[in-house]
Amino acid sequence: MKSPLTPLFQRGDTNFNSLLEVLRMKATDKSFVLCGGRRTPIGHLAKSLAGVTPEDLMQAALRSILQGTKLYPHAVDGVLVGWVGQGSHAPNIARISVLKAGLPEKAHAYTVQANCVSSLETVAGACRHIAMGEGDLYLAGGTESMSGFPYAIRGSRAHKKLRSLDAVKANWDSLQDDPEITLTDTTEEGLTDPIEKINMAATAEICAQVYSISREEQDAYALDSLRKTLAAERSGFYDSHVAPFEKDGKVLLARDEYPFLREGLAEKPQMMGKAPALFDGPSYSIERFFSDNAKYIKGKKFEPGVSRGTVTLFNACARSDGAAAVIVASEERAKDLGLDILARVRSWGFWGINPSVMGISPVFAAQVALERAGIEFSDLDEIELHEAFAATCLSVFKVGKEMHRQDWRSKYEAGQVNPHGGTLALGHPLAATGTRLLLNLVYGMQKNPNARLGLVAACASGGLGGAMVLEKYG
Repeated sequence: MKSPLTPLFQRGDTNFNSLLEVLRMKATDKSFVLCGGRRTPIGHLAKSLAGVTPEDLMQAALRSILQGTKLYPHAVDGVLVGWVGQGSHAPNIARISVLKAGLPEKAHAYTVQANCVSSLETVAGACRHIAMGEGDLYLAGGTESMSGFPYAIRGSRAHKKLRSLDAVKANWDSLQDDPEITLTDTTEEGLTDPIEKINMAATAEICAQVYSISREEQDAYALDSLRKTLAAERSGFYDSHVAPFEKDGKVLLARDEYPFLREGLAEKPQMMGKAPALFDGPSYSIERFFSDNAKYIKGKKFEPGVSRGTVTLFNACARSDGAAAVIVASEERAKDLGLDILARVRSWGFWGINPSVMGISPVFAAQVALERAGIEFSDLDEIELHEAFAATCLSVFKVGKEMHRQDWRSKYEAGQVNPHGGTLALGHPLAATGTRLLLNLVYGMQKNPNARLGLVAACASGGLGGAMVLEKYG
């Protein structure tokens, strides 16, 4: 009998060599395909989905994929989930989602935090796993409950007031007056870049000032996004991949919430101009904005009577709740399972720039993805661009053409950019947005008989950009 200290396998043994063969990773030339996906309706902050946890949102997206496709649970090799507002109540939310959704216990699962490109990264990650031969079919996506972002107490547990929960409760009244303790809104904290100390709305205003994007242009773009979104919602476009969210037998939300909360703007567009500028008011002037951000607003100076703030709540994306997921598989496995293959993943790319102008990062990520796919920007038939702010989208139009001859403006005017609306109208459930963009593209190209090649591109806090090129299957 072997001692417990004797190795189970020894070099040279037949079993050892067999184990090595199983564990050895071999990159393959497999083709990656998307076989459809589903998402929840997107809920507005503190509205219909406010009481739903991010893990339950993700569970709903995964279960609706199983319900709405030919995929059976045991075929899933792994699940990759993006989640920006990660919390201790659901450590590794991907694994929790696997178990809550009834997927096999064997499934590999991990969680990604790459801000707003998190679920683009999960899809790229699934492709990488397939390429390395680790599995043949993954579910990839993202989830977010911005309504559930907590308030945090920052400080060391060495402090006597923070040594235990009982100590916190006993000293609650004096916590906010203690210089060693900070009470924090994690939403505002998370939307502020810790390196450049600038929040996301300010990055949009910087882009607007640097690239001379007027308030009127931004409002017109945001209004167009709203109108296209409402038209798509009413025509049933989103019915192909949005499943009503139910809890305890009751439908909490059947369709995306924010477009209909802003429906009046589409009917009375003059209301767009009544929204106050975020950085041009009695408490914070545009002159001060220029002063505080002079190192970012390069080549431009404040001009009294001319310079004015442009970013408003109406031309910025909304904070939201929701989840989305797609099936990523090798082409061979998808065919074996009889899945409906909708698109082939041709390439992807990620690129970082200075966080102060994070909104133009899609230009550079898109160029990486296009070059890897071996195609030109002009070859694209449809594009889904993340609309964090109207200012950033319009800046992408300018920078793309100047830097890489990407004629976004012409594509936009031809109706090829966000033809079914975008983030400005739908809302932005942070980590779910990348997959939401992919779903828009996949099902949009299915609807368009003339579409063959498509691009998804998104910016993210921290200056990261992500992009992915798809080709319609068949």
